[in-house]
Amino acid sequence: MARRRKMTVRQIREILRATYAVGLSRRQVALSLGISAATVSGILHRAETAGLTWPLPDDLDDATLDRKLFPPPPASRVRPEPDWAAIHRDMRKKGMTLQLAYEEYRQAHPDDALGRTQFLERYHRYVRRLDLVMRQTHTPGEKLFIDYAGPTVPVVVNRKTGEVRQAQIFVAVLGASSYTYAEASWSQDVPNLIASTVRALEFLGGVPKILVPDNLKAAVLRASRYEPRLNPAYLEMARHYGMVILPARARKPRDKARAEAGVQVVERWILARLRHRQFFSLDELNEAIFELLTALNDRPFQKLEGSRRTAFEQLDKPALNELPSERYVHAEWRRLHVHPDYHVEIENCLYSVPFQLVGEAVDARLTQTTVEVFYRHERVASHPRMYGRGKRSTSELHMPSAHLAHAQQTVEALRVKAHHVGEHTGRLVEAVFARYRSPALGIRTCQGILSLARRYPDRIEAAAARALAHHALSYGRLTSILEKNLDRLPVENPLSVPALKHENVRGAAYFGDEEAQTRC
Repeated sequence: MARRRKMTVRQIREILRATYAVGLSRRQVALSLGISAATVSGILHRAETAGLTWPLPDDLDDATLDRKLFPPPPASRVRPEPDWAAIHRDMRKKGMTLQLAYEEYRQAHPDDALGRTQFLERYHRYVRRLDLVMRQTHTPGEKLFIDYAGPTVPVVVNRKTGEVRQAQIFVAVLGASSYTYAEASWSQDVPNLIASTVRALEFLGGVPKILVPDNLKAAVLRASRYEPRLNPAYLEMARHYGMVILPARARKPRDKARAEAGVQVVERWILARLRHRQFFSLDELNEAIFELLTALNDRPFQKLEGSRRTAFEQLDKPALNELPSERYVHAEWRRLHVHPDYHVEIENCLYSVPFQLVGEAVDARLTQTTVEVFYRHERVASHPRMYGRGKRSTSELHMPSAHLAHAQQTVEALRVKAHHVGEHTGRLVEAVFARYRSPALGIRTCQGILSLARRYPDRIEAAAARALAHHALSYGRLTSILEKNLDRLPVENPLSVPALKHENVRGAAYFGDEEAQTRC
């Protein structure tokens, strides 16, 4: 049975998903996660005993799943496992026998040793696993091997200066048919690898069960025969398409024979034919690659009937899973710690999380528009992505009650102070608070406005009037008005000008606050 101390709940969920949703064998699941097949069998047996099926219930959290699979075990007698590696080394010595090894083992553990039959069976099982070589038989639609070609292709990116960049060549090969995809990209980083993999799947028109990368740094953070550590962003892409990542073992060329052969073919039949051509953009290079790629896949096999394309149509294509309805959107993952002010910092911007998580490690998922924060695989916060320095996004739901009450008191105090300064300053502060879903989020902006009132007591009212007229509801815009002496100019409220009505005129609402603020 599985040993609990070596398993995480994330691995357990992945075992159940890969077995029941993807349909992998226990050995394939074990290789994918870097664990033994016996461990996978143990988890599946425990799940069956607990009456669990896939998908798991939405309300089944990690703690409950752990209790269901690993209830407190009854007291049992554990027999010590012999040191098979040491015994195997001793067996190479002249005069050494298994009987003698067993007798020495019994002497070391007289009360709880294995029986002789069990001892011999386990030793022979250990020996059979040593230097095991398996001729790979590729199941249709099962594996997609990916790698990058060694040679790069020069691309002129500036015709005037002659500046040249080297393009990387991505290669993907299906196991059963050797159907090949290739494209050029600027680098082998995570976004480019994910984008190339997604385009390869769309080129195939379907999804295999397993991705086999050649320990690329963008896919595998730490190569290991037993516990490879995968890049979270690449793993998320694979999950979106319902695939499992099974990295090739380091220094084991048999694991990636299809990828090695595919790269060699691309280098000889595509890159070699392009070596005398000059390219001025990545798109131009890819157009040339795709033309030769079509000819490569249609080229007849030398020793078999048909071509890569006909083999693909007959073998791989019918066995591929369907592409999901939505294309994968790349997201970056980061491991962060929650600050004492219950915020996490991402690129000089702060995002709030529930205050109970202060000091905890969380995972942040970043897209171009959204920041999501996860704690133990559960989403605890979501914010619009911010760019710049010093910006803060805080939700009232994440604040302790004392902080929320203090913020509300601060808001009221700032309103009173602003109205004491003057009518326009008071209206400006009210407008700032009204912009936010929670007025507490505008506290810093209003504190900055009142600091300007102390620095420019004779000009703040005129500056506030101009800011209101142009909807410039920020500390930075108000500062610009004062520094450029725009408050000394007469205020022309753009909202008072009669609006021009025409079907092609979109109006100020179309552009939002930022467009309006640029007019001041």
